Amino acid sequence: MIIIDNLEQVANQIETERGVAKELLFKAVEQALSSACRKKLGDGSQLECELNGVDGSVSFYRVKEIVEDVFSESTEITLKEAKKIDNTVELDGEVKVPFIPPDFGRIAAQVAKQVIIQRLREAEKDSVFEEFQDKVGTIVTGTVQRVENRNYLINLGRTEAILRFSDQILGERFEVNESIRVYVVNVDRANRPNMVSISRTHTGLLKKLFEIEIPEINDGIIDVMSVSREPGIRAKVGVRTNNPSIGAVGTCVGQMGGRIQAIIKELGNEKIDVLEWDEDIKTFIANALKPAKVTSVFITDIDQKTATVVVPNDQLSLAIGKRGINVRLSSHLTGWNLNVISEDELSQSKGSIVDKIKQFTDSDDSQTDDSSLSLESSFLAKAISRDAKIEKDMSDTQEKLKQKVKSISNNNDDSDMKVSDLAKLLNVKTQELIDRASKKGITIKSNRVKLSPEQVKEIKEKVFI
Repeated sequence: MIIIDNLEQVANQIETERGVAKELLFKAVEQALSSACRKKLGDGSQLECELNGVDGSVSFYRVKEIVEDVFSESTEITLKEAKKIDNTVELDGEVKVPFIPPDFGRIAAQVAKQVIIQRLREAEKDSVFEEFQDKVGTIVTGTVQRVENRNYLINLGRTEAILRFSDQILGERFEVNESIRVYVVNVDRANRPNMVSISRTHTGLLKKLFEIEIPEINDGIIDVMSVSREPGIRAKVGVRTNNPSIGAVGTCVGQMGGRIQAIIKELGNEKIDVLEWDEDIKTFIANALKPAKVTSVFITDIDQKTATVVVPNDQLSLAIGKRGINVRLSSHLTGWNLNVISEDELSQSKGSIVDKIKQFTDSDDSQTDDSSLSLESSFLAKAISRDAKIEKDMSDTQEKLKQKVKSISNNNDDSDMKVSDLAKLLNVKTQELIDRASKKGITIKSNRVKLSPEQVKEIKEKVFI
């Protein structure tokens, strides 16, 4: 029998510091001692070891097969001898025979040490895996251990993780021993050097920060429906209220922006747009493109989730954003491919857009009723009507002018005529008449000059016909 001093004290310490249960440690010691003794004996014996965790005593046994004739004393025993140990055994069964092991020696002791270390590592790894498996999708706080090639080694308590450069917010810098909050993306048991994957660029980090800073989200009053971000630059968050008396956007922003500012500070001053989520995708797309104003949204392909967004001419650059960031984030937020055009571009290409909408409304698998396109149809109708009205007004004006000139031409009065009188007959201002005549090479010195019948005829022929 072997006595291990202070075994229980050591086991308690390991359990506290490394999270390995005492029972696992005891089994590791039993397996290690069995392997060391088998290594020392070298006779093929089947050995078992029993450890008493209270007093630290270890008992060794040879497991022998019960036979009629013994050929190997290290592995076999007769039924008569076996009965002396356990009278319930039968022939062809097994019995455990106590024995005193020899001194292990240096090599056997080294084997025992390696087995114990290996089993402790496996047990610790399993314990860490189980702990962090429950933390996937949450935020944990760690400490920067060291910096290696723009990567940070983060101490998470019972394990370490690497915050790679690709998972860092642009422009952020941390010092050794500085606390840092990271998002647990995944835990992979097979990834030995970095079992826990962490990130500060994941959209989940922003969503969890909203849950931490805004109690109404944890209470279920407000839901975070979708998140889109370009880390360190800008982000958009779509929120929805479950209580009509509480505004989702205002609640998330907080009084004087206090709540949202805490999140912005945590993310390295990343600009965050909080937007109202809506079940109507056209309304949600319009909200997502804020702060730009949207005139209308056309659903051009429901299967491919493609939409064309019309904005006022002076809002086009704002809707697209610097380097396309606003429309890109809006597309990710809504899950739709967005094509942003101005009202002038719509007027130039309204025919093709009308065809697409007509094709969409005529498709058999479309589930959209007539009212779903009312906004688009209304805007198109206004655009087409406006263009037609302008063309008609111009045509009517030209025709009226021609008729007026014709009526004046039929006037048989050969007397001189004042410039102002001629302007009234032509329904134009006097100065406008003088200017237009000047462009045609006819000089009129003042509005008081009387024009001869020849000059009147020349003006009518060259200027207004």
